[in-house]
Amino acid sequence: MEIEYFVRPNEWEKSFEDFRAETKKFFESIGLPKESVHELEVPDGERAHYSKRTIDFEYDFPFGKKELSGLAYRTDFDLSAHQKNSGVPLEYLDEESKTKFIPHVIEPSFGVDRLVLAVLSSAYTEDEMGGDPSSKAKLATGQGKRVFLRLSPNIAPVKVAVFPLLKNKPELVKKAKEVYGFLRSTLHATGYAIAWDDNGNIGKRYRRQDEIGTPFCVTVDFDSLEKNDVTVRERDSGKQERIKIMELAEYLAEKLS
Repeated sequence: MEIEYFVRPNEWEKSFEDFRAETKKFFESIGLPKESVHELEVPDGERAHYSKRTIDFEYDFPFGKKELSGLAYRTDFDLSAHQKNSGVPLEYLDEESKTKFIPHVIEPSFGVDRLVLAVLSSAYTEDEMGGDPSSKAKLATGQGKRVFLRLSPNIAPVKVAVFPLLKNKPELVKKAKEVYGFLRSTLHATGYAIAWDDNGNIGKRYRRQDEIGTPFCVTVDFDSLEKNDVTVRERDSGKQERIKIMELAEYLAEKLS
């Protein structure tokens, strides 16, 4: 995936640095650790013939450091070549200065598959929860191990999952459906995906949501019926908090922002 960004010849350095800074901000926004992303200034003899400056952004994959994206200043090579071979003038007229010039090109390029692999390899986490770490039998069957994706909330496909503590208790299911509907009418309307899950026991639901990187799980239990609150569980730490239902949307929106 490439972007061809046209600039004035005397403004290429500023535009190049702007794209450089935005690229690093983008990597941070999708959850890539700063210490795992490196910049390589490509020397003269190794750059493409059309490039006056190139930076490769590399990532520390589990199998070694590999290129993640590139940023190149292609000068006016592209349009000059088109103009020469087509015979069509491709100069731009600056209305303010009344001067003509052939636009220069800043080209950021990204490998989408590499980005996805970097995100997944960075986010994939295993820890020992809900079992005795010394029990080889439990660990062998996965009972003592939790697998989750430590995805940035910016890119987690599901932001919040809602479920009743027990699916065979109509009063809990009804209340949980109300909470689910409330969040869909508030958070979902702003672009946050909200999921409903009542399959299996509560532990299996937590694990299922952990494995797809859902940042928060909301559970409706018997206390919810009396106190009108819910349990909110945070993915990474497993920490749980009791939050009033009327404050839930604001609480989650703040945590997800």
